[in-house]
This record gives sequence, structure tokens and C-alpha cells, in this order.
Amino acid sequence: MAKPTGFMEYERELPADRSPQERISNWLEFHLHFPDEKLVQQSARCMDCGIPFCHTGELISGMASGCPVHNLIPEFNDLIYRGLWRQALDRLLKTNNFPEFTGRVCPAPCEGSCTLGINEPPVTIKNIEYSIIERGFAEGWIQPNPPDKRTGKRVAVIGSGPAGLACADQLNRAGHTVTVYERADRIGGLLMYGIPNMKLDKAIVQRRVDLMAAEGITFVTGVEIGTDMPAAQLRDAFDAVVLAGGATNPRDLPVEGRDLKGVHFAMEFLHANTKRLLDEGEEAKTRTFENGVAPQNDDARFPFISAKGKHVIVIGGGDTGTDCVGTSLRHGCESVIQFEILDRPPDARQPDNPWPEWPKIFRVDYGQEEAAALQGSDPRHYAIMTKKLVGDAEGNVQEIHTVDIEWVFENGVRPQLHEIPGSDKVWPAQLVLLAMGFLGPENPVLEQLGVEQDARSNAKAEYGDYATNVPGVFAAGDMRRGQSLIVWAINEGRGAAREVDRYLMGETELP
Repeated sequence: MAKPTGFMEYERELPADRSPQERISNWLEFHLHFPDEKLVQQSARCMDCGIPFCHTGELISGMASGCPVHNLIPEFNDLIYRGLWRQALDRLLKTNNFPEFTGRVCPAPCEGSCTLGINEPPVTIKNIEYSIIERGFAEGWIQPNPPDKRTGKRVAVIGSGPAGLACADQLNRAGHTVTVYERADRIGGLLMYGIPNMKLDKAIVQRRVDLMAAEGITFVTGVEIGTDMPAAQLRDAFDAVVLAGGATNPRDLPVEGRDLKGVHFAMEFLHANTKRLLDEGEEAKTRTFENGVAPQNDDARFPFISAKGKHVIVIGGGDTGTDCVGTSLRHGCESVIQFEILDRPPDARQPDNPWPEWPKIFRVDYGQEEAAALQGSDPRHYAIMTKKLVGDAEGNVQEIHTVDIEWVFENGVRPQLHEIPGSDKVWPAQLVLLAMGFLGPENPVLEQLGVEQDARSNAKAEYGDYATNVPGVFAAGDMRRGQSLIVWAINEGRGAAREVDRYLMGETELP
């Protein structure tokens, strides 16, 4: 594939980012673009490896190995090397409904299992994918393509995140009439309100939503099924229902002082920030809120939370924690610190984490890079546990009390947490953001429809089948599998659409 000796001739190279000092003054995407000749060189690094683990999409040791949507990566790399951009786009869209999303925010398990990555830096698959889809939009190759005929079957999709949108897109291609319900005021789920604009510009999300609407999908916003509309009413009005509402029940911090003012779940902070940015209009992306006049029409569920001038502590790692760090810096916080209860990951793969598993190694994401540039050091503190929160006389949080911990293996069981005596510390904090993951879906729809739940409270449906215990009701994405990656959500949305089509028509041609 591509150039047989390319992996020996070219080093891994990615486009530069705008400097941290520049990018924290606005909400614009911070990755710069690569010229075509650089992309050709990077695609040339793809080896003729015989067995391309990059598109296997398996779970190994509980982690994604390879692309869960099975992108035909060596094939589109070869096409880019040969300058066949249109054909590369066609190949990419065979497996991935939304490369513009995965090309920006997917952690790229494909690169973690790249054969070249055994002893060299892997191929820049994610950036090549991003470049292909953006070239497609720029050239006008991507246009609305509604189905030639309709089946007469009607399907409701609850939730407009990546699983819901992928499911709706596939069902629409099959000719079914699809309506997507979203409780927020804009379509996109976590794509719209959970990921900050500097990582995924909301105009990119809206571009895709507009395209899907032009292809015949109906979007209904501001309607929460199970609250604003009884779920049974929806079931009666449609031939099938797909539950794709995500895993939106956040993990809480059960410590003294949790009820103090200034302690918020991460999604409260991120959702409100993006809503205010969108309400102000396109020009708001070029500045921070503190330099402009903010509107007063905040979402009642997510009132705006400002980090300006505050000592901010983010409890939890992962992408959500990083997004809280980056957003706080753009607000003009006094300082930002991030607590992680686990040990610092190693710099290189360990013997118990072999290729092609996802490499569990130390990484510096954009938020940590920005914090280090402004504050002089990485904001993360590892192996640390919050003991209590302390407030002032008015009930505002002012301090976090912590203790260092160590993880000890005992009797061959999972490591146990032990506090280290004398390691207690007090940290100033006027804003505490809880980014500790999600426990499962919110339940009104599941309860009203009588959908069985598994031990983790998710909608109970087998992977590959997606059918719940209620005839005609299917579940996909985080609502079925629990908190996971955007690319797994797309995988499940596509799979659920295939099974819904089979249920409605008796057979299916959907992939």
C-alpha cells in the first residue's frame, strides 16, 4: 500500500498548533492545516503490513484496539498517496458517517494498533481522515443525497449524539422516515454541548445537521421524551423507537462540603459555556466572554458558570477534565489544578500492555499544555484523593482538603487504595468541577417504556442485536454500553439501524 519504503523514509509529522498563549484568548479550533505534499508523505508511511490491525475494531483487555467502525485505512492512505482524493473520500464514507467528528475528537485507537507503532511512531491516521473529509466539503463533493423512495415506515430516535445521528442517517438512507428528538435547544448531544468549541467547532456540527435535514430527517429540539412527551405516546406514533440518549448520569463526589456553592458537575460548566458562546453569535469565538457583553437568556438547567479570577480545581482526568482545564483558562481563572486518583501513567508501554492494545502511556493534551505554558507546570496531580470541601460563612467553597494515596496489590486481587500518613494538604478553590465520568443513563424513558436495565443501569440489549425486551424498541451507544468513545457510538448507531431495518422490513442491506 502507498509507498513500500515510505515508513523508512519519512518521520511521523503532524501540523502545528497555535501557541497556547494565543489560543486561550479565543474559542477557535487550534489545530493548523497541513499542505497536500505533507499529507502525501504521511500517507506514504502506511506499510503493506499484510494484516492491518488498524481497522480491526476489537476489544482487548477492555480497550479498543483498531477502528470500531472498521475504516479501510490502508486503502484510503494508498489513494491519498496517489492523489485520488475523491476516491479516498468515497472509501472513508463507506464505513464512517461522520469523519469530521472522529477526525477531530476521536482518541484514534487505530493509531494505537498501527503495525508501524510496534517500534516506530504510528501513521497519522486521524489527521489524514480529517483532511479527507474537509477536502470533500471544500470541493463541494458532499451534497444532500436523499433516498430515491420511502418505505412508509416511521422511526423515532431519542437523542442526537453520535449514536443517534449515525442511526438516523443510516435509517434515512434505507428509506425510512426518521424523526430525532433532542431535549436541548440544539441538535448534536455531547457533540454540541459536551465538547468545547476549540476542539470541535459547532459550525462543523451544524453543517452535518443541516445536510441530514436536507436529506429528509426531521429534528425536534427542546422536547425531553419521558418528561415533555410521554414515552408511550411516541411508541404509539412510530413503527420503531431507538433509545440513544447517552450515559448522562454523572458520578458524584460523596464527601463533606459537596453541597457548597461553587461545586459543579463538569457538564454543567461545559454545557453552559458553549450555550453562551453560541447565543452570542459567530464573532464571539474570537474573544473570551469577559471581553464582551454576555446575553441573559441562560439555559435554566445550565446557568453560566464563570471561572474568571478563581482558583479552579478539576477532580478527574480524561477528555472531560482536560476540557474543563482549557475552558477555565479561557475564562481567565487565577489558577487551575487537576486531581487524578490513579498513578501517573508510564512514558512507554509496559510489558503487560503490549501492542496492539491501546497504549496506556502518559500524554499531554491541549488543556495541560496550555496550563503548563501559563502556570509553569503540568496542572495534574496524581494519586491524590479529596477528603472534604470547606466553605466560607456564605456557603461558598473556599478550600479542598486532600491526602496522597498509593495503590497496593494484596493477595492477588485488584489493587487497593491506601492513604499515606502525613500527606494531608489544603488547596484554595473557589470553583470545583467534578469530571469523574458517568454512571449510566437517566431513567424516565426506560421506566415509562418498561425497558429492562442491566447491572450498571444501562438499557439491556445485546451488542449486535440492539433490541430491548420491548418489541420495536432498540438501544444504542452509551445508553446501552455505558460511557465510551464517539467512534463506538457511531458503530452502535449504525448497527442499531441495521437491526431496526431488519425488524421493519424482514431483511436489510445496511452494512
